[in-house]
Amino acid sequence: MRKGTKRVLGGLALAAGAVGAAGAYIGRKKKVEPKQQRASENAASVWARPGMTVTFRAELMPGREREARTARVKELLPSGRVTLHEVEGEHARKEFEAI
Repeated sequence: MRKGTKRVLGGLALAAGAVGAAGAYIGRKKKVEPKQQRASENAASVWARPGMTVTFRAELMPGREREARTARVKELLPSGRVTLHEVEGEHARKEFEAI
């Protein structure tokens, strides 16, 4: 092949690759939803709501009865953790007994 033919074919290959990459990027960008919309969709699947009672696992508070390990949820944080009325700090779902 001549030198000019190699350059033309190389340029065409480079252009085809660029068009394919741009198409993949644009297609992927259209499919991804903004984080704000995803957060509102997950609002129905939260594990705790303000005012409900939760019970700490017995392993975390040994020697205490169930009533002493129970607290009311004060606030649900965006991270999925909760603050409680009776207990200080933030607490995760895995610290409580399953309902």
